[in-house]
Amino acid sequence: MVLRTQPPSRAHLRLLAAADSAPPARRRDRYSEIPDRRLAAILAAEDVAEEHGLSAHVRTTCYVHRGWVHQCISDPMHVLIVTGHRWCRRCDRMVEVRVDETFPGAVELFCDGCGVPPDTVANREVLLACRTSLSAMHGGEASTLYVVPDR
Repeated sequence: MVLRTQPPSRAHLRLLAAADSAPPARRRDRYSEIPDRRLAAILAAEDVAEEHGLSAHVRTTCYVHRGWVHQCISDPMHVLIVTGHRWCRRCDRMVEVRVDETFPGAVELFCDGCGVPPDTVANREVLLACRTSLSAMHGGEASTLYVVPDR
């Protein structure tokens, strides 16, 4: 089976400013306790985008941990053996993650077993999501699109 359409892109997400129309109450209140209102807005925007086709594997935020994905990606909950996210298929073990939050930030995946960086589609998605999460976190307070890094 070959897909003939491109998957939805995160590049089309936009944060809502206060002047924009208010989201439904259930979405508006879901993240009301989060002090970082920009993070809360991106969480809500990605929730809606996921309902409309955004892959959960490319989110920059984590609705379970209610934070930036790069801050919780090392949690064992984010290891998905079936899809290969944070998994080394060469030696069948969990892939470790190192994150440097210092601007501009850096993310590295490595396997303690074989010592080879796992270069699979799933692990490249992990890297992209974390790098974009870092970019969004450092994006300031503006209600604008955030930049998706190239690498």
